[in-house]
Amino acid sequence: MYDAVLAESIMIAGAGGEPIEAYAARPLDGAARGGVVVIHHMPGYDRETKEITRRFAAEGYNAVCPNLYWRVAPNAQPDDAAAAARAQGGKGDDELVGDVAGAAAYLRQLTNSNGKVGVIGYCSGGRQSFLAATALPLDAAVVCYGAFIAGTPPEGFPLQVAPIVDRAPQVSCPILGLFGDEDQYPTPEHVAEIDAALNAAGKDHEFHSYPGAGHAFFAVNRPSYRPEAAMDGWEKIWDFYGRHLSA
Repeated sequence: MYDAVLAESIMIAGAGGEPIEAYAARPLDGAARGGVVVIHHMPGYDRETKEITRRFAAEGYNAVCPNLYWRVAPNAQPDDAAAAARAQGGKGDDELVGDVAGAAAYLRQLTNSNGKVGVIGYCSGGRQSFLAATALPLDAAVVCYGAFIAGTPPEGFPLQVAPIVDRAPQVSCPILGLFGDEDQYPTPEHVAEIDAALNAAGKDHEFHSYPGAGHAFFAVNRPSYRPEAAMDGWEKIWDFYGRHLSA
């Protein structure tokens, strides 16, 4: 069986049709594939996020990660780009939705696309994954410890974000949520609030919370990494996308 993956930096049309950089990876065997938009975490469009994008391709999905900080810091190192974005209050919600829409359109036009597209995001990207699911026609959304879907940021928080749990009735697709019981943003109480809102809206979703795990438990390069929680989380992601993005 032919086994090869193409991974490369590309330009896609983001919000308002403006070109932005993205990192794309896809299998090369020609079979019809679902697509995944990878929404990077607040530290930015970094090596670890690109590795995650390649992992989706290795597992049989077309994947693309838009550089959400391209407009404020094109060609900058990830830390510098993230600092520039924080100085401006972070990524605006409307622009984020436009960039994800552009990434989804890129995936759908690939010759091996089966037409289905999901999103996944970590940390601030988890909130943005939920946001995208309320604003765009998607087939699946994964929320990894998304901060401030519910709850309000602490005083002095650098990002200008507000809770979006009230948008639960607009969710367009099934949602998988993965959380740590020791996280502060979101706390277990915030997770329960999101769960209740989705239940009230009659939205298909499944939430899993891990004892002993806090924020960023998927991040292999950080002290917060929790291998057992991360490995189980990945298995749940593969099962979820297998059910909702397969041909």
